[in-house]
Amino acid sequence: MIVRIIGEGQYRLDDGLIDDLNVLDAELQIDLDSGDAAHFTDVLRRMAALIHGRGEPLADQEFLRSDAVVPPPDASVEEIRQLLGDEGLIPG
Repeated sequence: MIVRIIGEGQYRLDDGLIDDLNVLDAELQIDLDSGDAAHFTDVLRRMAALIHGRGEPLADQEFLRSDAVVPPPDASVEEIRQLLGDEGLIPG
């Protein structure tokens, strides 16, 4: 799967990482529903850290269609809601 972190670039992710990100994605949805802005910012930071640490960054000149888009950790609630689909940020 190819994931873009807005403002940072694209990463290739293996299936194990997608499963871990989906756990965080579920936490993010709960935080958005409850209005816990401080915690959802932490969840976005953890998502980005997982992608940076275990994903394979794509070269800048290698532009592929992203399967998912992750907002930066400083994204607003409204920005995140605009990106959420039926499956959250990370499909699967």
